[in-house]
Amino acid sequence: MRLFSIGDGPPLVLLHGLGSTRAAWTPVLDRLAATHTVHTVDLPGCGDTPPLPPGVPPTPRRLAEAVALMLDRHGVDTPHVAGNSLGGWVALELAALRPVASITLLSPAGLWRRHTPIYCTISLLLTWAGCKYARRPLTALVGSAWGRRLLLWQFHADPRRVSPEVARRGIADLGRGPGFRATLRATRRIRYRATEPLTMPVTLAFGMRDRLLLAEQSRHTGELPPQTRRADLPGAGHVPMDDTPNLVVAAILDTTGARR
Repeated sequence: MRLFSIGDGPPLVLLHGLGSTRAAWTPVLDRLAATHTVHTVDLPGCGDTPPLPPGVPPTPRRLAEAVALMLDRHGVDTPHVAGNSLGGWVALELAALRPVASITLLSPAGLWRRHTPIYCTISLLLTWAGCKYARRPLTALVGSAWGRRLLLWQFHADPRRVSPEVARRGIADLGRGPGFRATLRATRRIRYRATEPLTMPVTLAFGMRDRLLLAEQSRHTGELPPQTRRADLPGAGHVPMDDTPNLVVAAILDTTGARR
């Protein structure tokens, strides 16, 4: 796992979602780097990072352990952490393993009552299968606004505003990620459970037009620390960095204390 860094200031670690890569943070990277040293990674089994060793299930706790080892190796102490989707769940697990200064959860996974909703599992599997086995026609399809709307409606509030280049990158990243199925399988029958008291500032921000993590299925917040602040994102879908980058930057900087 490689660490990519930009900017200057207190450390901020950004964790992407399942099947995505560090490139998901591109729309907000420069603005966050104006006040923080921003660190991005490809989680194990995604992008350029190989999966965890055979026999090690890629649960959010195991992924967090891999991130913690990498941060220790690079001397990144007590960073702020922001995570989207699976990355939000990993951020919570990371905070139980080592000191972090704050956590910003953007449409985090794991906040379901017992296990991953069947709707989410089927949706993600179908999307992955299309990106892996029908990459060429899907790449052509997202060249048009209606094609992006057809393919990306669960992930973005208004897929027509997502550029064809970003859509094609997402298709390629999801289709080539070797750890997708193993990670989805490892998270199917578990949910986030607090194992350590978390005392740092925590912000929970769901895209108000998130069509993947539905409100009645994936917003059970009883395991989150009592100081968690709610700051939902109007006009954003499941991946808010593309939909409402200004709101995402504001949510993160409000949590880190860098926004004045």
